[in-house]
Amino acid sequence: MAHHVLVVEDEEDIAFPLVRTLEREGYDVTWVQTGAAALDVLDPHAETMPDVVILDLGLGDMDGLDVCRSARSAGYEGGIMIVTARAGELDRVVGLDYGADDYLAKPFGLAELQARVRALLRRTGGRAAPAVEGGLRIDVAAHRVYSDDREVPLTGKEFEVLTVLAGARDKVVPRERLMAEVWDENWFGSTKTLDVTIGRLRNKLEAAGAADKVVAVRGVGFRLEGGPTDA
Repeated sequence: MAHHVLVVEDEEDIAFPLVRTLEREGYDVTWVQTGAAALDVLDPHAETMPDVVILDLGLGDMDGLDVCRSARSAGYEGGIMIVTARAGELDRVVGLDYGADDYLAKPFGLAELQARVRALLRRTGGRAAPAVEGGLRIDVAAHRVYSDDREVPLTGKEFEVLTVLAGARDKVVPRERLMAEVWDENWFGSTKTLDVTIGRLRNKLEAAGAADKVVAVRGVGFRLEGGPTDA
């Protein structure tokens, strides 16, 4: 079951690429342009509830901080990430005090936002069921991976690499993206760190009897493939 992300942004030129990027990552995305519409989606009596809210502060009908506070007061327990041009320390403190989990200043890179969304899902656990990726079951909330009923013991970095690859199953993930999202976009160490992590991940998947394999695409990156859904 895909995680549900609510995007609250009144500027179309910002919202469109953001929504497209999240959808390509496999998220179920709802986009609204007003605070009132966001609170309708976050109504505690709604049939489904977003796992993460990406919330702009400068909305036309109400301040995003009021949306954040109202959602928390109504009992919303998912992740809330504020994105705004207000980058001062006081603004960040107020946003966090109002119930936000993270704060990202505009302009921001889409890769950084994607990484922060994944981090929020790991911290909050989301409201969706554990993801099933081919033959692997990835329990984001518990930070655990299973092959059938057998747990695959992974380190933090191995888990994050696998999560990125599983989110793009059967597609090549460039080395640069893995380094930026799993380590840091400002990482200055050797990229051999990635190769070592991939090697350990491969060995552990094989030892657990997983049909899924991490395949290297020379000069480009890596791809997760296999599993019982393949012919």
